[in-house]
Amino acid sequence: LQPQGPEEARAFVNAFLKSSMPKKKDEAIQDILTRKAVVLEHYCKKQKKQKRKKPKGFTAKQRREMRLFEIEPEQQRYAIFLPLHELWKQYIRDLCHGLKPDTQPHMVQSKLLKADLHGAIVTVTKSKCPSYVGITGIILQEFKHVFKIITKEDKLKVVPKLNNVFSLEIDGFISYIYGSKFQLRASERSARKFKLKGTIDL
Repeated sequence: LQPQGPEEARAFVNAFLKSSMPKKKDEAIQDILTRKAVVLEHYCKKQKKQKRKKPKGFTAKQRREMRLFEIEPEQQRYAIFLPLHELWKQYIRDLCHGLKPDTQPHMVQSKLLKADLHGAIVTVTKSKCPSYVGITGIILQEFKHVFKIITKEDKLKVVPKLNNVFSLEIDGFISYIYGSKFQLRASERSARKFKLKGTIDL
C-alpha cells in the first residue's frame, strides 16, 4: 500500500461517508467531519418472514379415490389375519400387566375400552337388526361409526356400531362394547373417559 497525501485521504473520507450516509447532504457530512466522533448509518432492508406451510394431508375424497383403506378381495381371508389376532392378545396382556385369575374385571374393561381393537375377535351379541346377531370375526379396520370384520367364512362384513352390542373374550375375560356409546375413532379413545356402569337401551 502506498501512503496517501492529505488531499487524497480527505477525498477518500468524503466519498466513504457519502456512500455510508446517502440520506445526508454534503453540508451535513462536512459538519460531521468537524466533530471528533462519526456515527456511520447503516440502512438494511427488512426481510419479510416467510410463513412455513404445513404439509396438507389427503382429503377424505382423495383417500376414497386412491382406495387407501380398501382391502383387496384376494387378501380377504381369515387365516391371513390370525397372526394379527395373536399379536393383539399379547398386546392386551402387556397392557393389563398380565391377565391372571385374580385380575379385577373392571380394570380389564377400562383398559379394553381405550385399547386398539385391530386384531380382536368380536361377536355381535345384540342388535336392532337381527341379521347382525351372531357375526363373529377379527376386526380389520375400525372407523368412527363402523367395524370391518373378517369372518371364518372369509367374508368381509361392515357392521355399524350404532344399535349393536359386541362381546370380546380374551383369556376367560369377557367384555361387552356398546357400540352406540363407542362411536369414536380408535385414535380418540385414549383420551376419552368412559362410564363402566349404566343401562343402555338398544
